[in-house]
Amino acid sequence: MTVYAVQYTYTQDTATLDAVRPEHRAYLRSCLEAGTLLASGPLEGGRALLLLSVADRSALDALLAGDPFRGAGVLGSVDVAEWKPVIGPWAELA
Repeated sequence: MTVYAVQYTYTQDTATLDAVRPEHRAYLRSCLEAGTLLASGPLEGGRALLLLSVADRSALDALLAGDPFRGAGVLGSVDVAEWKPVIGPWAELA
């Protein structure tokens, strides 16, 4: 499995963000239950970080495509980097 750090930067459309957030979080919980989401949460500056463990980049892209935030058009940018944890609880995933 490959671990990816995904940073979302949100648009200024806070009304849509607030409306879609429950569906987005339900989607993330389903990813957690499936074992693909390691952690997620907001960052300062209208951003969020997701740590995901998937087979490859195409699997990551498919997973991100299903996020309700993407469908709602509230993601200004999505930055992806492969991450190789070497110390800590996720080190065995790399």
